[in-house]
Amino acid sequence: VFNERLIKEAIEYEVSRGGQVFFVHNRVHNIQEVAEVVKRAVPSASIGIAHGQLDGSRLEKIMVDFINGEFDVLVSTSIIESGLDIPNANTIIINNAHHFGLSDLHQMRGRVGRTNKKAFCFLLSPPLSTLTEEARKRLRSIEEFSELGSGFSIAMRDLDIRGAGNLLGAEQSGFITEVGLDTYHKILDEAVSELKEEEFRDLFTGSDEKQKSGAYVPDCHLETDLELMIPSDYVSNIEERVSLYREIDSIEDTAELDSFALRMEDRFGPLPEAVRGLLKAVRLRWMAKKCGFGKLILKKGRIIAHMPGSEKTDYYQGEVFGNILSFVQQNPRRSVIRESGNHLVLEIKNLPGIDQALDLISNLSGSH
Repeated sequence: VFNERLIKEAIEYEVSRGGQVFFVHNRVHNIQEVAEVVKRAVPSASIGIAHGQLDGSRLEKIMVDFINGEFDVLVSTSIIESGLDIPNANTIIINNAHHFGLSDLHQMRGRVGRTNKKAFCFLLSPPLSTLTEEARKRLRSIEEFSELGSGFSIAMRDLDIRGAGNLLGAEQSGFITEVGLDTYHKILDEAVSELKEEEFRDLFTGSDEKQKSGAYVPDCHLETDLELMIPSDYVSNIEERVSLYREIDSIEDTAELDSFALRMEDRFGPLPEAVRGLLKAVRLRWMAKKCGFGKLILKKGRIIAHMPGSEKTDYYQGEVFGNILSFVQQNPRRSVIRESGNHLVLEIKNLPGIDQALDLISNLSGSH
């Protein structure tokens, strides 16, 4: 929250180590008053003011003077986000940060930290409880994605917050704006699957064996507390890691997954345990989907699997559910089936790792 003491401490610290400060206030009509507030908070600091309504030569002189170190603080509008590179400026204070878009905040934050000095970005806004939900999401996102190379993550989060418009229309608003891109895609996929299974079932019967094997659920959502990831010390480039995650998500069969693992090993060296676990988790999702599990939780040495709704009567008369019942009858102390809403949940204990979980789910699916 706007606080003269915080502003004073931030500016004095930066000036004490020989640096300079950007103070962004995006309202020309009272930018002079804000500059006076800053001057009152730090009387010893020299201050310049820059905004787009100044004469071109005047604005250029102010910027050159700031680059030459004649000002400690530059109070300006968001005009500074346009590609300025001032290595000596390593603190930026953005007033009314909730009024800016996510990309604007990311661009302005990028004006500092352009040398080997640690940089600071302060976002000033009213209390979060008074802001709109979208403004809160933007501020939390800019705080969360603060590492080098976060631009892609921020762009995707911005797309999710604002929505991407109608899928087949010219308008950039509508239903997708309200629910976000990821949820919209999920709803769309479920609707298409439902049409294939019901209204257009005759057209797709026997035409897609993979669809037939996973007809009960479109996908399995896996939650786990195990460390399944591509470590940054194995693949250092964040964009490369994102690309690899996307490639993993698109893999659909065992041969393709084995080929991917060989390519990873060839490019980056022997696979760490976390990566091996990640690839096993892909297989686990496949097996869980074959079992009809829409959601699989693997945490604290136990599995919690969500089975299809009660309307899927053919599932509960099938071979897979028979395997599940047999397992529960043979292992009553470590497994149980309970009802949750309109579907059943399978819970199994004593599963210390991904290997044991994979073996178990493979057996239940009839793959072994």
